[in-house]
Amino acid sequence: MTEVILATSDRAVVPVHALYDGDLAGFLEGRPAFVKAFAETGEFKAKAGQLLVLPNAEGGIERVLFGLGSSPADPMVFRALPAKLPAGDYRMAVAPVGISADQIALAFALGSYRFDRYKQKKTAERPRLVAEGVDIAEVNSIAHACALARDMVNTPANDLGPLQLETIAREIAEQHGASITVITGEGLLEANYPAVHAVGRAAVEARAPRMIEITWGEAGKPLVALVGKGVVFDTGGLDIKPSAGMRQMKKDMGGAAAVLGLARMIMAAKLPVRLAVLMPVVENAISGDAMRPGDILDSRKGLTIEVGNTDAEGRLILADALTRAAELEPALTLDLATLTGAARAALGPQLPPFYTDDDELAGQIETAMNQVSDPMWRMPLWKGYVDALDSDIADIKNDPDGWAQAGSVTAALFLQRFAPAGPWAHFDIFAWNPRGRPGWTAGAEAQAIRALYQMIRTRFA
Repeated sequence: MTEVILATSDRAVVPVHALYDGDLAGFLEGRPAFVKAFAETGEFKAKAGQLLVLPNAEGGIERVLFGLGSSPADPMVFRALPAKLPAGDYRMAVAPVGISADQIALAFALGSYRFDRYKQKKTAERPRLVAEGVDIAEVNSIAHACALARDMVNTPANDLGPLQLETIAREIAEQHGASITVITGEGLLEANYPAVHAVGRAAVEARAPRMIEITWGEAGKPLVALVGKGVVFDTGGLDIKPSAGMRQMKKDMGGAAAVLGLARMIMAAKLPVRLAVLMPVVENAISGDAMRPGDILDSRKGLTIEVGNTDAEGRLILADALTRAAELEPALTLDLATLTGAARAALGPQLPPFYTDDDELAGQIETAMNQVSDPMWRMPLWKGYVDALDSDIADIKNDPDGWAQAGSVTAALFLQRFAPAGPWAHFDIFAWNPRGRPGWTAGAEAQAIRALYQMIRTRFA
């Protein structure tokens, strides 16, 4: 990722004035008449995300006005700024009330993201922000981790299969002095990951399923387990998805991408924790060896699982990974997964739900997400739906009875059967922007991980 946040610049730096709508009249008062004329001609009202470029006598840019809307503003409004500015170097003339320089710099960096790997014509030179009084290393570390997750999700499945995901995990582990183990193919049965093997066994040998485990940190520190769903492509299996439902299934490894990004933030900051990053990685393919509706699968925990629907595969591989997490006796377990369409039906693409029975943890997550403007919504682990997962012939089934209806809730209840004791939270992320808007390009999005990074650094401070 090219750096867009700088400490200094050897070029002319254009000032940016960020204004609340209530402050606009006071700002224009006493300014040269042409400034007010430009504002009136351009209908600049300081609405959130609105931009006005004021030229100088030489035909360049004298200054920029950027609207924040009503006070207080969401700091993420600054994500729109780089998408609207001409190339060049800029600085904030005055930090607006209620928004820190670090928040502005991070939003600017996140909004500068582009994915042009497959375009012959690459993205032209981008605007850069010369940030004063900012922890630039920290801002760039978070922005780079989010860009990594987005790059992985944006990359099509023909270029990002299980082996490629493993390669990225190995590179991150090596960069930060972490250990990594990978169990592949038939080795999953020997190592007692039967559900991971069952979901991924239909793929060709070059895209064999695997279990990836990264460990990092000093002995004696509290252990944080990060579990990420890594389905590199989801056909739905024998319960095949329609073409419209399959079109974006390259993003079904968004949970694994997210936990790798989060782990990278934690390791770069050297937070006082140990990490166990657990990623079951598979392709849910169709072949003569594919799991079938009605099959009974073993799991690492010993519970048998009836497969009612082969398109509910993510919870199967997470069951084995969460069981492995429990064996490590973590102080905190977080799992992230692009798990259900029901979560989108409930809350839409911008607001991922999370689930936990731990009120203290929920409060810490909510505080952190508000601090860093990384929105989520707590949903209930409603025990009235538990028996929708009862099977007549196995311990549990992966597709709940239709009467329960709440598909994201019942998926979380399924995972809870396998989750470690103690603090645990499940995040049903979308990892995708279905439409582009300034600062949020269409395609992959890094959801939840900035809030979780903030929560972890506070919780274990």
